[in-house]
Amino acid sequence: MKIMIVGGTGFLGYYATQAGLKKGHELASFSLNDVNLEGWWPKEVPNGFGDVFEMTEDELVPVFEGYDAMIYSVGPDDRVTPKAPSYDFFHKHLVTDCSKVFRAARRAGVKRSAVNNSYFAYYDRLYPDLGLSKYHPYIRSRVEQAQTLIEESGGGKANGGMDVMVLELPYIFGEMPERMPLWKDVYIERFFHYPAIFFPKGGTTMIAVEHVGEAMIGAIENGVHAERYPVGDVNKTFRWMIQEFEKGLGIKKPIIQPSASICAMGANSIAKKEAKHGNEAGLDLGRLMKDVMAHEIYIPEDVIAKNSELLGFGRGGIEEAIEKTMKRCYPNGFGK
Repeated sequence: MKIMIVGGTGFLGYYATQAGLKKGHELASFSLNDVNLEGWWPKEVPNGFGDVFEMTEDELVPVFEGYDAMIYSVGPDDRVTPKAPSYDFFHKHLVTDCSKVFRAARRAGVKRSAVNNSYFAYYDRLYPDLGLSKYHPYIRSRVEQAQTLIEESGGGKANGGMDVMVLELPYIFGEMPERMPLWKDVYIERFFHYPAIFFPKGGTTMIAVEHVGEAMIGAIENGVHAERYPVGDVNKTFRWMIQEFEKGLGIKKPIIQPSASICAMGANSIAKKEAKHGNEAGLDLGRLMKDVMAHEIYIPEDVIAKNSELLGFGRGGIEEAIEKTMKRCYPNGFGK
């Protein structure tokens, strides 16, 4: 199958490229020209350059001509803090611009597509009483992203349109050449330089990036149109995660897990500091601490197992993936 990977030189797109090559697909990438590809990018994978957020739909159509499928692996996640109001930023990038790319691909004759979405959208369905899409602009945009792409799919390949499969992704660990993991600035620099590490009591679903790449290719090969697939590997507490971070960083500090209300106070303090600079997170941090981060909210194991079998992605290696992430963040040692 001929597959175009939008954002192929990015973190997730790179591993989709690796997985696709192993499966024998003919691949190409379209991405920003923002990193040096010399010495590590697969020579058999051509790479076009452009900014899909700035290009028009008509300009994008030729990018996809001659391809059977598309993987869409660009766009900001919840760790990005834009200028306020954050909903405008996330809606533009995740809904308006994304749907423009999908329309262009469909016009070019692409019949199968997969988009990387967030497991927060899955939790919004699983726990409707939390109002996640109501209170969190990022989550609302992710829910709208999936809805819009499916609505604009032309009814899928069977009806002359384009199949759309949605991957709902959790915490992802691993490393790649040239790019620094977002974990460094958002988590490590924020929480790990104090005598003790303060973090919520809950837990989350995690996966190594190699398996996410396999899931993306698996969605193209075996996914069903309009289906949303929560993807994960292991369900672990945040204490376990922090301890694995410490191992990778070569440090050992006390881990203090305050109550949800105290965590919310700290999160609201961060939000106020950002607001002074005109910024607003895509997640209401105080509410997130109380409703999500203070609890062990997981993708159920039976859902993970079912989607692993259907999409053909492997499991295991999360400890190694976290260690690689930490060492990529600080190749000369923590804090250096």
